[in-house]
Amino acid sequence: MIRNLIWETDGVLFDTNPAVTYAISQSLNEMGCSIALNVVDDLARQSLDFCVDTLAARFKLDPALLRQRFAERYRQIPPERQLPFPGAREVCAWIVARGGLNLIATARKAESTRALLAAHGMTDLFRDIFTPEQGYPCKPNPAILLAALEKHALNPAETLLICRNEHDIQAGQAAGVATCRFGSADVSSLPSLRVKEYRALLTYLDELSQQGAVFQRNLSE
Repeated sequence: MIRNLIWETDGVLFDTNPAVTYAISQSLNEMGCSIALNVVDDLARQSLDFCVDTLAARFKLDPALLRQRFAERYRQIPPERQLPFPGAREVCAWIVARGGLNLIATARKAESTRALLAAHGMTDLFRDIFTPEQGYPCKPNPAILLAALEKHALNPAETLLICRNEHDIQAGQAAGVATCRFGSADVSSLPSLRVKEYRALLTYLDELSQQGAVFQRNLSE
């Protein structure tokens, strides 16, 4: 059964994409460039770095300057406006109530991650946060996940990574943990589990707990 969860932050635990997309779009406008919001959103859903680098190359901009403008714009958007996805809080509470741990392994900086948790009253649901600023290489390198497993003595067979993109799934597979792909977009790497809403994940975790089952079934709804 699954006792512990490792979460990605952006687009998985919190719906930050609208804020990120807006901040990048406004930054581009300030730099004399214009692009459709849906294009920015599609790029940002892959990763912020990928989005910035792609747009900087497209418009022949300094990527460092675009990152700086984005950071300035993004800081103006309160974390209270970047909500947790429906049902995510309940999944976290389910894990804690059964003596398990919720951890975060994210490309986002720890300070802004803590701000999101605090803004939505979720700080006490999480034991620890791991980020590349602590010296870990970015996914798909599994080092950040292996560090989380080692620090908190977690059994990989009882741990589930909740994520959304290709690199996360690859990192989870390399670390020996099951992976849950949240969302509807297709990825090449096959996750252990797919869910479009956390109500389905909560139901499945509850079934596993009641059955004492080994995590092995795919969930497509």
